[in-house]
Amino acid sequence: MAGPKPSQTTSSNHHSFASKLILLLTLLPITLAAFAFALQWRGGGVVDVDDPISNWSPQHNSHIFPGMDSSPLATAVDHHSSSDCLSLGQSSSPAFPYYNDWKFQFQSDLKPKICITTSTSAGLEQILPWMFYHKVLGVGTFFLFVEGKAASPSVSKVLESIPGVKVIYRTKDLEEKQANSRIWNETWLSSFFYKPCNYELFVKQSLNMEMAIVMARNAGMDWILHLDTDELMHPAGAGEYSLRKLLRDIPRDVDMVVFPNYESSVERDDIKDPFIEISMFKRNYDHLPKDTYFGMYKESTRGNPNYFLTYGNGKSVARVQDHLRPNGAHRWHNYMKTPKEIKLEEAAVLHYTYAKFSDLTSRRDRCGCKPTKDDVKRCFMLEFDRAAFIVASTATEEEKLNWYREHVVWTDKTINLKLLRKGILTRIYAPSVIIEGLKESGVFTSIIAKAPTTLSRDKFLASIESSNSTRDSGAHSHPPRKIGRITEHNSQAAVRKMLEAAEFHEAAVPPLSPPGPTTQNNHIVEAR
Repeated sequence: MAGPKPSQTTSSNHHSFASKLILLLTLLPITLAAFAFALQWRGGGVVDVDDPISNWSPQHNSHIFPGMDSSPLATAVDHHSSSDCLSLGQSSSPAFPYYNDWKFQFQSDLKPKICITTSTSAGLEQILPWMFYHKVLGVGTFFLFVEGKAASPSVSKVLESIPGVKVIYRTKDLEEKQANSRIWNETWLSSFFYKPCNYELFVKQSLNMEMAIVMARNAGMDWILHLDTDELMHPAGAGEYSLRKLLRDIPRDVDMVVFPNYESSVERDDIKDPFIEISMFKRNYDHLPKDTYFGMYKESTRGNPNYFLTYGNGKSVARVQDHLRPNGAHRWHNYMKTPKEIKLEEAAVLHYTYAKFSDLTSRRDRCGCKPTKDDVKRCFMLEFDRAAFIVASTATEEEKLNWYREHVVWTDKTINLKLLRKGILTRIYAPSVIIEGLKESGVFTSIIAKAPTTLSRDKFLASIESSNSTRDSGAHSHPPRKIGRITEHNSQAAVRKMLEAAEFHEAAVPPLSPPGPTTQNNHIVEAR
């Protein structure tokens, strides 16, 4: 039988090869598609709601986690005009939700370890943005001395659930311990005792700082900072926007670092969310040439008593070490030596003072002093606070708003531009970028949602007692039960006199106004 012709064999081979090639080309895309789908299912396009990595991935959401931008200071943000910190994090697709097992580097090996202590009666709408902003900057531990609204069960149960946060309630037991503390029986703080309002707060803050030092040492902290919840750290000058990086580069022989404060300069009278809506700040005297500061002093004060509305002497960060003590709310000191202190040339504390019109009445409601020029001196240390208290207590709503616009709000764009060009005013966007990113990512709502529904019995009772203590103190305007008990005044005063004869400690540093000028030949010059 004759075999196939060569031409037929060649044709058959070509047909078989073509069939195999077509099959390969058909199977290859299907295989690649299946492989890609498997990869997506594990963490790419198909999002696992329990996977925090996929939830904050930039591919999953257009929001970029704050701090990923190489230059947050240079980022200008188009803020929502209706921003309201009472409606925290209402994004429908969170890019970086908070998880109970997400530690934000809590108890990490990263150095240095930084803690913040504060005394607050604020609500979650202020505390959470403040806290997580500083977590982004590298702060891992917070000692919160709470009372009033901050101590209420609905707020404290959320704070208690956050890793790295220690909540301390102002209970009768705490006040008895502080009444027997070392600094209560020393002379350097004694000039602030037995006075109401701001003086009472100053003493509370100092006593709380003393306790926080012990907590910081037990927790292995390297640095401790006292900061109010209307203040944000601004670590300008570091290689990255990081407080940890800034403090890591401080020489080992430095004990304390002073951050001059900048003051918020609001441009509207309807601010709701200061941390997000405010970007203009007045720079500190320490960060300005003297000729500029005194040359533009009149335009800078706009008829107010001082260059800043409130304090101008900044805040300090202390290295945690033996014999450390507070020296008032703005400084630290050491019982055994004169600490070595440096002042930073770029970094600052951003103070959002009187940032909302409602701040006028809220400050009034916390103090029971009479709205007279004599009595307000007994209650407030700074002149603007005294004037604001009188206006808030005696004026009509319309008069208060007009006064607020005249003395607080920067409405003259020509003056604003002039002071910006001179360097008196400056634009700082980084805090707004970071906090708005956290808010839009759903961090705050996730924290609240994942908090336990109830507190333990002991903590619940402590929170009730602590939240009530502020209302009692504000209504009667006297120091707390044990910390300012008039019945103990004579005996403790005698103890302090004996201590004063035996040793001397530098007096506490109160909130101080910036340097004021004098006039020579109709020109404003530095006071001598």
